Amino acid sequence: MDEETSYEAVSSRDARFDGEFFFAVVTTGIYCRPSCPAVTPKRANVRFYPTAAAAQGNGFRACRRCRPDAVPGSAEWNVRADVVGRAMRMIGDGVVDREGVPGLAGRLGYSPRQVQRQLNAELGAGPVALARAQRSHTARVLLQTTALPVTEIAFAAGFASVRQFNETIRQIYARTPSSLRTEAGTGLGAGAREGRRAGIPLRLAHRGPYAARQVFDLLGTATVARIEEISGPPGRRTYRRTLRLPYGAGIVAVDEASPGPWLEARIQLTDLRDLTTAVQRLRRLLDLDADPYAVDEALGAHPRLAPLVVARPGLRSPGTADPEEFAVRTLVGRARAEELVERYGKVLDVPCGGLTHVFPEPGVLAGAVEEPALVALAAALADGDVRLDAGADRDEAERALLRLPGMDPRTAALIRMRALGDPDVDLDGAPGDGARQSWRPWRSYAVRHLELEYATSGLA
Repeated sequence: MDEETSYEAVSSRDARFDGEFFFAVVTTGIYCRPSCPAVTPKRANVRFYPTAAAAQGNGFRACRRCRPDAVPGSAEWNVRADVVGRAMRMIGDGVVDREGVPGLAGRLGYSPRQVQRQLNAELGAGPVALARAQRSHTARVLLQTTALPVTEIAFAAGFASVRQFNETIRQIYARTPSSLRTEAGTGLGAGAREGRRAGIPLRLAHRGPYAARQVFDLLGTATVARIEEISGPPGRRTYRRTLRLPYGAGIVAVDEASPGPWLEARIQLTDLRDLTTAVQRLRRLLDLDADPYAVDEALGAHPRLAPLVVARPGLRSPGTADPEEFAVRTLVGRARAEELVERYGKVLDVPCGGLTHVFPEPGVLAGAVEEPALVALAAALADGDVRLDAGADRDEAERALLRLPGMDPRTAALIRMRALGDPDVDLDGAPGDGARQSWRPWRSYAVRHLELEYATSGLA
């Protein structure tokens, strides 16, 4: 988008572009999301930025009315497979907080200077600034949804010191942590801070329509006992599952019904440093950063798909909360996956209802099971010969999967679609099928439409 088109989106308060870009007002020193309800500023006073970090780096503070740090992530990072796209997915997963810029660069196969240069050129901010913006958002969530001491929140959000935490919060929000905690209008009262037993309450924002029923249907048909469960009547279901995270285990719960452009969720963690990573993995599982307007417009232009798009606006292509787990489950099937959990999964310190285990790590499976195909996959995941993390190269990962014994092209493609979040995978189309090629770059969504059509027509 050029700046004039972006200003038109701001003037019309178009929520479709929330998270795709940000605008700042030089006369107020504040940056906002495009749908901000405030009076539209004069064009001469507006500056546009591709990321919140870029706006912050130029000295602008977050708007108190529209909370631009809480918007959905840009769908661009799901689509792009280049270095910048992969870097953004890894920063979202907390790699910079855990491993620093050298760790991020090493995973990408570039030098820290090259990564810094590319991110600055495209996004107006380097990896440290992007991670800083993310830490600030995590800190705000913890301040406004928990009763944790400020010192504990500072380190849980990933800050190196309380001083750094205080300075960053003042710069970005123009308030102290204490005033940010007590401010009104967050939608989360004192009841949300009664304790951590029910988990940290979150609103997971999405843009445009969200076909929640179809997402929860898919999750419900594939739950693996002891690590997943779904309860409640259609339309009011709750999906819960365990997570294996960098610093410990977690349990997430998300509700199907929602009063606004978000899904209500709760996250319980053994270590609060995992909050950012847990949120990002839940967002990838539910495909919350997709751009349904772009997907529906593109697929709706094709006669074969047009009626399906009209029938299911905002259909998502769910990913997974644990790529390595999904690869194993896809290879062995649901029944065998449940056996693996029961026999080799790590037992939670505090079971929660039917959730009692975390899915076994690849290294555990590689040394315990006997099936050659499963041993080969688990060993490749444990050794890093197959990488399925947020920043993995999708083409390289698929080639590595296909070199494994027992791995067929369709299984590898499904892993690419779900575990790597690729929006452009066609599970069944032939390379020369021109009609299906024209669905690019949204073939994963087209596949979901076709699967649901077949299921409802009795052809599945």
